Amino acid sequence: MIKELKPAFLMLLLLTLLTGVGYPLVVTGIGQVAFSSRANGSLITRADQIVGSSLIGQPFSDAKYFWSRPSATSPYPYNAAASAGSNQGPTNPALTDAVTARIRALREADPDNKADVPVDLVTASASGLDPHISPAAAEYQVNRVARVRKLDPSKVRALVAENTEGRQFGVLGEPGVNVLRLNLALDALP
Repeated sequence: MIKELKPAFLMLLLLTLLTGVGYPLVVTGIGQVAFSSRANGSLITRADQIVGSSLIGQPFSDAKYFWSRPSATSPYPYNAAASAGSNQGPTNPALTDAVTARIRALREADPDNKADVPVDLVTASASGLDPHISPAAAEYQVNRVARVRKLDPSKVRALVAENTEGRQFGVLGEPGVNVLRLNLALDALP
């Protein structure tokens, strides 16, 4: 029996070292060399300070900023350790109440805006962490941000256009605006 256990144990040890140590080290090394920013979380820095990640949404509630898509994570919004959707269906009263409250908050922040509220400003994404809003959601907020910052709306619209990401490979997904990058670009304006 020892004769059969020895090769089995050696094979277990060899495969553990190969697949549990060697392979992860090689893949991590390739990631660090070829895709350093992405491998390290796509962190965004300003003045040598990390301000966030381009992959994870952040809450913005000040009227001078573009607001992100709502987050469904708990115990606090945009909790990357608790990525999940709300799992609330269209007939769930809790979803209706949440959407109604979000619409009210948007209308109170910009009472002159009579346009329809884009759906991504009042509903969470499947992950609850989406860092992007649609170009329509950004356009909905342009006049409020411009008014509060005392900027020409066309200047803010141009900034939105500069920060709009197209479809991946020109065909996959929908265009989106990274809210953190857009708000950082707003703060950088003179």
